Amino acid sequence: MNVLLELENFFNSYKGKKQIIGRSERGKPLYCFDVKKSERPVVIAQYAIHAREYITTYLAIEQIKYFNRYGRRGRVLFIPALNPDGIAICREKPLYKANANGVDLNVNFDARWGTGAKNVTEKGDENFIGGEPFSEAETRAIRDFTLKIMPDATISYHSKGEEIYWRFFQEGDREKRDFFIAKALAKTTGYTIKDTPDSAGGYKDWCVQRLNIPAFTMEVGSDNLSHPIEKNQLEEIFQRCKGITTILICALERLCKKNLC
Repeated sequence: MNVLLELENFFNSYKGKKQIIGRSERGKPLYCFDVKKSERPVVIAQYAIHAREYITTYLAIEQIKYFNRYGRRGRVLFIPALNPDGIAICREKPLYKANANGVDLNVNFDARWGTGAKNVTEKGDENFIGGEPFSEAETRAIRDFTLKIMPDATISYHSKGEEIYWRFFQEGDREKRDFFIAKALAKTTGYTIKDTPDSAGGYKDWCVQRLNIPAFTMEVGSDNLSHPIEKNQLEEIFQRCKGITTILICALERLCKKNLC
């Protein structure tokens, strides 16, 4: 099973709009698939920022196919593997989470950087925050791409636990707005909404803090499964998650009609 080769083949054969948003620390392309059914809402969906969670790359490919076929509204920019170097390292170290430099990319964003309860300050397999925010090529690439696109929402796919994280110190109307969407996502997936007050520095966190937009982390796959989740679990995960994109877009449109977006 070589998920990076499968993704490369899918990118090369894909007939729709696509691009490379940057390169990893070792020069691997960061692929993006741009599926547009209408101008707005615009959503960025990113996957496999943690290396061992590459089951989400397979999920991305299936979601791209599904939204191409069944999507009716919105524009979604799918980034199936933000950490290709780490995924390659997983062939030798199956539980590896970090990138080629030993930096955990999902604690490398400038959103209360370095304040997470599990953060560490030395490189390793997981939780190392890096020398400074955006020290890594991968986080800089998605930062710059996100600021260029200015999406209405973002969604990040991780594994595992079947949970939805949505909060990062937003208050008032923004808190109500984002919780409204989180409930809609929970209803369609059956996942549990959960707060993560002791984490910081993630892509979701940065999107909430820097862009003031709804941003969500989806932890796919049962917590009873072991890392890395095998591909034979993909179909069950996909069936739970296939409607997420449409539900998110519909929720954003409903909020915009109420002037709450």
